[in-house]
Amino acid sequence: MDAAIAPELPHTLEWLNLSAPLRLAALRGRVCVLAFVNAGSAWSQQRLQDLAELQARQEGRLQVVAVHVPRFEHERDVRRIARRVGRQPLNFPIAHDADWTAWQHFAIEAWPTVLLLDSDGQLRGRFVGAGDMRALETQASLLAGQTGEGASPALRRSAEPAVPLRHPIGLAVNASYLYIADSGHHRVLECDHAGRVLRQFGSGGAGLLDGPADTAAFQRPHGLCLLRDVLYVADSGNHAVRRIHLRTGEVETLLGTGRPGVPEPGVRMDGRTLPLDQPRAITLVGETMLVACCGDNRIWRYHLGRHALSLAAGSGALAVRDGAGTEAAFAEPVALAAVQQRVYVCDGAGSAIRMLDERTGQVATLVGVDAWQHGHADGARHDARLQDPQAIALDPDAPLLWIADAGNDLLRSLRLGGGELATWSLPQRLHNPGGLAAAGGAVWIADTDAHAVLRLDTRSGALQHVPVGD
Repeated sequence: MDAAIAPELPHTLEWLNLSAPLRLAALRGRVCVLAFVNAGSAWSQQRLQDLAELQARQEGRLQVVAVHVPRFEHERDVRRIARRVGRQPLNFPIAHDADWTAWQHFAIEAWPTVLLLDSDGQLRGRFVGAGDMRALETQASLLAGQTGEGASPALRRSAEPAVPLRHPIGLAVNASYLYIADSGHHRVLECDHAGRVLRQFGSGGAGLLDGPADTAAFQRPHGLCLLRDVLYVADSGNHAVRRIHLRTGEVETLLGTGRPGVPEPGVRMDGRTLPLDQPRAITLVGETMLVACCGDNRIWRYHLGRHALSLAAGSGALAVRDGAGTEAAFAEPVALAAVQQRVYVCDGAGSAIRMLDERTGQVATLVGVDAWQHGHADGARHDARLQDPQAIALDPDAPLLWIADAGNDLLRSLRLGGGELATWSLPQRLHNPGGLAAAGGAVWIADTDAHAVLRLDTRSGALQHVPVGD
């Protein structure tokens, strides 16, 4: 029986990088890969990168088209999504399906879902989830080899302003210095507290390269963890953990191969043979380094002295589920903060704050219910709600956990020891805050989509812009 012709894209789509709506019929003669994704989903982000590489290999014979479908309420705002998608260099048309019209039109059930259409517009395959790309690539390449070449749709390029920071995310601070993961510029900055840049680690070009500060390369660095004269970096775009020796400026890869994968627990002398899947955060408990990977929804434990890797917690399923070890489940753990053996975990997709006992592997949920219940509500933990939180930081002067509630553009605080969740009143709105650090009576905020770093004096309530590199 012949394959069915795929339906046309609905006219309600908003195109992020096209001047006029795209019709699938206009792509006849070439293979089309239609991807339904969520911009905040780690699995979707990896699939978009994979598809960009596939299109480059099959240039002219295969065309990728992506459709973003929101999970959270804030993701219905097309301007926010344009900024989020703009963090990746994607050379294909991207549409925004705010009301899930295309999602329903094509009977999609999960992110990411990729539909493979042949040169006649017939549906030849449906690939669901974050599984291996090999089956999709094999079938797509076979179909593409049977077609001619055609011109890709002309993309609308928005002029990117020249700014000192681009999508800053991870922060770390001590008595003298402020460290910033300048994600969009693929580098890490060392600044004084006034924002004057003292050193830059990474050349500014995306890559995975060890060596001196000015020649090393990162790719979308995320979380930072500072311990004396060593700065650990969750180099998310490289699926690696890097280490900067601050005395010399030398950068080295500690864990990761440069490609996503799930490691096998065991003793390995060279951590560079251990794959990771989108590490977003690092924290240290003694000689143990904990790494939160939102690509596989697990938290890994690496002993720095013994070079031994083990699983701290997480089954791999995307869910908010308590338990010990593999009985527990996380929904994209994106940030960590530790005090003694207690590790706090920020679940982005789960809109939850979790707690991991590093000794026992037991996981408990402090705020949040599941991956589909979110919002903005203060008060007792069982009633409180967050929306897509992206960062946490422990206050060294009070029993408080600071939370960057990115989906609500708010700074929240959770009083530890059974206290309530509260919203901190700020004199200006935040813009998708993605990083936090706390020290010396101040909270430092990476105001990610505003390309800025802010400093909040927790005693006076004064909020200042830190003029990094200005």
